Amino acid sequence: METNTPTTTAQQTPLNFKQWALYIFLAGLPLIGIILLFVWAFGNDANIQRREWAKGMLLIALIGLILAILFFVIFGIGMFALVNN
Repeated sequence: METNTPTTTAQQTPLNFKQWALYIFLAGLPLIGIILLFVWAFGNDANIQRREWAKGMLLIALIGLILAILFFVIFGIGMFALVNN
C-alpha cells in the first residue's frame, strides 16, 4: 500500500528566523541589497518563500521610489513658484 506523504524539496523548505534575519539584513544594504533582491526574485534555484518575498520587497521599493519622485516633483514645483513670485 502506497502512502501519499508530502516530501519537501529544497525549494519548499521553510526558512527559519536566522535565515529571515540574514535576508532582511542583506536586502537593506544599499547597492548589494537591490542586486540580491533581483537575483532572489528571478533566479531559478531560489527557495519559493524567498523568491516571493523578494518580489514583494521589489514591489514595495518601486512604490516608494515612485512616491519619492512625486514628492520631489511637487515640492520642486512649489519651491519654484515661491522663488519666482
